[in-house]
Amino acid sequence: MTQAINRRTWLAGAGVATAVAAASVSRVALAALPEAVQQTSADTAAPWTPPGVTGAGRPYNPVVTLNGWTLPWRLNNGVKELHLVAEPVVREMAPGFLVNMWGYNGQSPGPTIEVVEGDRVRLFVTNRLPEHTTIHWHGQRLPNGMDGVGGLNQPAIPAGKTFVYEFEAKRPGTFMYHPHADEMTQMAMGMMGFWVTHPRLDAQGRHPQIDPVQRDYCFLLSAYDVEPGSMTPQVNTMLDQNIWTFNSRVFPGITPLVARLGERVRVRVGNLTMTNHPIHIHGIEFEVTGTDGGPVPKSARWPEVSADIAVGQMRQLEFTADEPGDWAMHCHKSHHTMGAMGHSVPTMIGADHSGLVKKLQRAVPDYMVMGERGMADMGEMEMELPHNTFPMMTGTGPYGPIEMGGMFTTLKVRADQRAGDYSEPAPYVHPAGTQSRLVDAAQTPPATRPSAAAGQSPIASASVRKPEAGSGHAH
Repeated sequence: MTQAINRRTWLAGAGVATAVAAASVSRVALAALPEAVQQTSADTAAPWTPPGVTGAGRPYNPVVTLNGWTLPWRLNNGVKELHLVAEPVVREMAPGFLVNMWGYNGQSPGPTIEVVEGDRVRLFVTNRLPEHTTIHWHGQRLPNGMDGVGGLNQPAIPAGKTFVYEFEAKRPGTFMYHPHADEMTQMAMGMMGFWVTHPRLDAQGRHPQIDPVQRDYCFLLSAYDVEPGSMTPQVNTMLDQNIWTFNSRVFPGITPLVARLGERVRVRVGNLTMTNHPIHIHGIEFEVTGTDGGPVPKSARWPEVSADIAVGQMRQLEFTADEPGDWAMHCHKSHHTMGAMGHSVPTMIGADHSGLVKKLQRAVPDYMVMGERGMADMGEMEMELPHNTFPMMTGTGPYGPIEMGGMFTTLKVRADQRAGDYSEPAPYVHPAGTQSRLVDAAQTPPATRPSAAAGQSPIASASVRKPEAGSGHAH
């Protein structure tokens, strides 16, 4: 498979597996399956509320999946039925930046699954990949034969076949689903999804460990190695990824989180990359209220502004949106908030290019000086890049280039944001006297430094003291 395979060729190739799937299941069997709903838009979908929720299972407050959606379910004799389709997809990671991936129901990550504690869940999984697969329900308590490890708990799902998983959602929390078959390839191609089990509430609508929130967001951390000019990830790359994503989207293609001033907000984050991610939110303090192991007891919580989310972990962060403004939210590993980078590019800070550029441009007309003053210039450059290559720095705000990419978005808190309104508000207007500003040079005092004593170097020379033989003491 070539690196620069285009969308049409990619999906046409997927049609071979699709045809096999269609031929292997009879019309009678297909009629018994719930609809395999598809979604290809990278927009953030509104919360999905089941029709007639009071008569279709227990009520719950639905989540919002950043740049994703929730998979609809149907109720069949008290069992919630859903249909996942594993298949090749094309994911728009940012406007104009398309990547060939494997996912579920038209997207990577796949749709979020939402159920309630105590629900009986039946999941049909149709395989339209060119190889076998399984699904592991990460963090769930379930019968061993439903755990989804190919070769250990079940035969793998062959290309073109449909398997069914069925179990009870025994405990509330934030979970994931992903393959346990050719796992490195399939997860490196984007096969993953989110699972939320909402708590079963008492007659007063309460839970002892899980408080209600007005906004409930979720997203997965994932990373890919997509070479400049290509569309297909390098699946054999273990650690040297160059595309760092929230839900397979990169800034500025990541939807901002929005909240009304004073609302309680929950953010559920799962990590399926090959490294940890310290997720940092500006402007507020949060508590880690849950993990993939369940709710954190209230007595064990403490305030944080960053939470380190390790490989394979889930964390629920909760806070009150009590500070208006546009607040950054990002991974605090600085190279994870950048686009595609060249890892062997030398540092040129301080190098004098005087007289060199014109000579080089005679041989290479498009040559540009890069990095002699740092890399911030790249936030403004309109430098020509290979086709389908995401720039290292991109995105602008009200005051110019933001100089970020990758795992970065914003939390936008507004007093006039309507309850239940997830649309992006207008740029924040800072009240008078609350924004940093330029100081008049005349008001800036000159920098002063103490002068060195006569005959003394301004920098003290280093000295080394060696221990005497056998004494064990330094002199």
